[in-house]
Order: sequence, then C-alpha cells, then structure tokens
Amino acid sequence: MFMDTEELYDRLYRYCYMKIRHQQTAEDITQETFLRFLESHSYKEIGKQTAYLYTIARNLCNDHFRKQPDIFMETAEDSRIEDNTEEQITNIVLEQALQQLSDEERELLFLRYTNGVSAVQTAKILHLSRFAVYRREKHVLKQLQKILNRRDFYD
Repeated sequence: MFMDTEELYDRLYRYCYMKIRHQQTAEDITQETFLRFLESHSYKEIGKQTAYLYTIARNLCNDHFRKQPDIFMETAEDSRIEDNTEEQITNIVLEQALQQLSDEERELLFLRYTNGVSAVQTAKILHLSRFAVYRREKHVLKQLQKILNRRDFYD
C-alpha cells in the first residue's frame, strides 16, 4: 500500500508537530526530511519508504532538541479556546492524560493511532520487534486507561 506524497507529507508534519510543538519548526523539519530522503540514492526499497521517512524525521526532531534544549513547549492549555465544547474538553483531558506518559509511549500511540502506521513499520521506526510494539502498545493503553479512570486525575 503506497500513500500519495501529500498524505505522507501531512502525516510526517503531524508527527513532527507532535514531537516539537512548534508549527514553523515542524514544517521545516518535514521539508528537510523529504529533501534528505530524495538525496539518498542508496535507499531504493519502495515498501520501506514510509518507515525510512519517519526515521529521518525522528532523527531530525531529536537533533533539534539537542541543539535547543530550552525550547518552549506549547501545551493544549496554551492553545485552548474559551468556548469549552464537549469535544474540546475531551481533547484537553486526553492531552493531559497523555502528558503523564513518557515521550516514547506517546510516540508509539501517535504513530499507531493518529497516523495509522502499521505495527511492522512502527517497529522499524522505533527499532523494536513487531511483537515488542504489540506488547508496549497494550501496556501503554492499559496505563492510559488507569490514568483516565483515577478519581484524583480530574481534581
């Protein structure tokens, strides 16, 4: 299954934004990801293109944080709109619960559920086995459910 370039670009941008939380920087990293991919003449396996692109994006995001460790991270509360509809409230609660997970756990859930990356490709991106992805995914979902079910979470 091959995604069109525009859809792949959108997914990579969302991934970079999830990690960086800054629109312009996420756009820059997404563009740099595609440039590096296109410059790479040694990588010809089309079936593994998506995992390779995510790997490049992940490395560029990590490099960005190494260069600027004190960067401001936007949170859901910073961009909250005054009109609190039920959907907005749900999104804020979910964002707060996700913030209690580690960066690696959030990245795993983002790849699998937001961007719909397969377990096989997620394993390649995160340098894990496919079975480790399934185990971690199951564990993280249980952990997230426990966070959301805690009574003190909503206080």
